[in-house]
Amino acid sequence: MAALEEYVLLDDPNMLVAALGIILKPAIWTVICRSEYRTRWMTNLFRSKYTACSVLAVTILLMGVVRDSLYMTALQSQPTLPAIHLPVVGYGIAGIGSLFVFSSFWRLGWYCTFMGDYFGIHLDERIDSFPFSVLDNPMYWGTTLNFLGVAFMMGSPAGLILCLLIVVCYKILLRLEEPFTADIYSKRGLAQKKV
Repeated sequence: MAALEEYVLLDDPNMLVAALGIILKPAIWTVICRSEYRTRWMTNLFRSKYTACSVLAVTILLMGVVRDSLYMTALQSQPTLPAIHLPVVGYGIAGIGSLFVFSSFWRLGWYCTFMGDYFGIHLDERIDSFPFSVLDNPMYWGTTLNFLGVAFMMGSPAGLILCLLIVVCYKILLRLEEPFTADIYSKRGLAQKKV
């Protein structure tokens, strides 16, 4: 088999910019959310936690469009590998990923999909039905499957590398988010017991 360097051009500016976009999206929203939780600066600025959360939601969605565009541009500028050009497999993987993403959104709703916990917007209890009954954090892993599916659709080793970077970013993000979410719902449980 040919060397990886033949199929992944690491010095391609499109690849580097896509990697930067993949890293920056969760980093930016994490910084915004943590600072909002500590200071309520967005809630104070917009005079409503719901408006502030919606502004963040639109920001996250726009960053997602930019990230996805950078990913596609990178894949189009990279060589392909016929052995992994598996469009049917790619569509299947992306279909499963989309199912996880959309069903997560359906269960969580607008505000809780877009980090409502940091704004003081909470569900009554943690969700444990599908897709959360199948895996933890189905929104993140569904998104990852979408990127993986596209890599197979295009036969792109670079897409697989960028997908691995997405996994690393989400793993780091979850190390920050999961304890926070668990803490919020345990505090809510204690507060409800006192009432």
